[in-house]
Amino acid sequence: MGTLTMPPCGLALRHSILLTMAFAILSVFSIGLQADSSSQPLQSWEYRWGDSPFDVDHHPQWLQSKSTEWLSIDSPFNPPGRGGHEHLWLRTTLPAGDWSDPVLFITSINLIGQVYLGDELIYQYGEFDDQGKGDFAGWPWHMIDLPENTAGQTLTFRFYSSYTSIGLWGQVQVMERIEVLKQVIHDSTQDLGVSALVLVLAILATIFALIGPERRGFGSIALFAYASGLMLLAETPARQFIADGPLAWDTLRAGSYYTLPVALGLLLSHWLEGTAKRWITHLWIIHLAYLILAIGLVQLGMVSLSLTFPVFDVMLAFTLPLMLTLALMRFKRLSLEQRLLVVSVTFFAPLLLADMAVAHGFVGWRSVPLSYGTLAFSLANAAIFLWHYRHTQQQLAMANETLEQQVAARTADLDRLVQELEGLSRRDPLTGLHNRRHFDIAFEHQCQRAKQHASQLSVLMLDVDHFKQINDDFGHDAGDAVLVEIALLLRHHLRDMDVICRFGGEEFVALLPATSQIAAEARAKVLLTSIAHQAFINQGTRLRQITLSCGIATYPDHTQDPKRLLRLADEALYQAKYSGRNRCVVWEEAVEEQGFMLDKQQPF
Repeated sequence: MGTLTMPPCGLALRHSILLTMAFAILSVFSIGLQADSSSQPLQSWEYRWGDSPFDVDHHPQWLQSKSTEWLSIDSPFNPPGRGGHEHLWLRTTLPAGDWSDPVLFITSINLIGQVYLGDELIYQYGEFDDQGKGDFAGWPWHMIDLPENTAGQTLTFRFYSSYTSIGLWGQVQVMERIEVLKQVIHDSTQDLGVSALVLVLAILATIFALIGPERRGFGSIALFAYASGLMLLAETPARQFIADGPLAWDTLRAGSYYTLPVALGLLLSHWLEGTAKRWITHLWIIHLAYLILAIGLVQLGMVSLSLTFPVFDVMLAFTLPLMLTLALMRFKRLSLEQRLLVVSVTFFAPLLLADMAVAHGFVGWRSVPLSYGTLAFSLANAAIFLWHYRHTQQQLAMANETLEQQVAARTADLDRLVQELEGLSRRDPLTGLHNRRHFDIAFEHQCQRAKQHASQLSVLMLDVDHFKQINDDFGHDAGDAVLVEIALLLRHHLRDMDVICRFGGEEFVALLPATSQIAAEARAKVLLTSIAHQAFINQGTRLRQITLSCGIATYPDHTQDPKRLLRLADEALYQAKYSGRNRCVVWEEAVEEQGFMLDKQQPF
């Protein structure tokens, strides 16, 4: 590009501030989505090289092994003494914690693996053949369901890897499911925003390359921006929300990653002259040949994608510093905008090399902010566009305004996603009460508390009488309105410590901790009386009288196993229905003896 006349500095500064504000919005939003501190990393690891023999039932014998061949290690990543081993076993003990929906979160597995809880296979990534080997399937993050009360149990991992690394990479910890999703969104927000910014600037550079006099210069900038923006998008954890195809995402990441030195070489060779130009031209041609060869062999199924990364990283570790050194040696001969781009790429290069070192285990795992380097390059591009095309300032301002709107919309969408995940997880969308999933978790917890503390626990099963007739006579909107009103009355008559759920359809359930049979029955009667006298009105139309039937069961009065309370309360409910409705019935042995359960199929 030739020497350009720069417009007033205030204009360039104003537009740079607008771009920085877009990035700041994403940064502030991502802080608000940080996961809480309830996560527990796994510690006290042991490892063993090789693969386990299998018994006649194809069950790994090492799961029961007490052999001294298990050795201690601080990290589950690349144990010492690998040699030529391609199989690795790791094991650890699950920590204690108060989780309602625990999962095991793993940043990455190298390359495929199985997870056993005790002697049960609970997760597998990739396909193992008869020799215990398998093809590379990509590097996604993993969220593995864990049963409750797993503290102290042994967690065992089996791995196969022909890559330079083997085992677990990054975070390995037990977390709440919702906190994993929050962390993924938090870790992705900044990268997604910067990626969108870079890709928009890449489009602008493409336009300038098509209509402007400096086509090769802006074409090289566009290629570098496309490659860095797509690489950032392909690496962000939220990619698994966009599309579930880890190998496809890693192929996109590899292609864009391998394109970076090609674009940089094209750009620098266009600016430089003499020996420096010839050296850089040779370097970018070598990288272009590798890009075509590597991706081509991968697509033909002749080479594993994972094996193409180490070769490229070795090349880049030499060629990238060499390119930048040649450019910096002639820094004074460059124009102002060319210097700005060289400085931005010089800032980006160490981050790229640091990310490479972390990926191959040369330094401990940490998050490398590649988005900062990409953002610096983007801001440099933005300034150049503004300086080079002063007559298009109004159009660029409109593009920046559109970009800010896109960032704000993406922020709002991500915020809404978190809220929807929270709501779908635990709440009934119609009544606002807890749903069946929440009740199952709370019921298990309260049963354990009742047994541990020898306290009473009562369950109320409630069902709206003749609910089908309400829908038939007044419409489903009226039926929904009745359910919403009943939910409000349940909240009003029961305590804050009681767990109230919509069990399904017109059926509700209430869990009353530390409540005797007499107290539970008294509350139920007051509730049923209140509902029977309540005037239900929908869209100005007064509905008929609404009544509820209720079944009650209490621990330990009716059973020594609190987990049976739900079934006993259900039997009592059917007795209430059978004996006339609009009443509460406390479970007793006579319920089963009189055979009320045989009448459950009658239309109540």
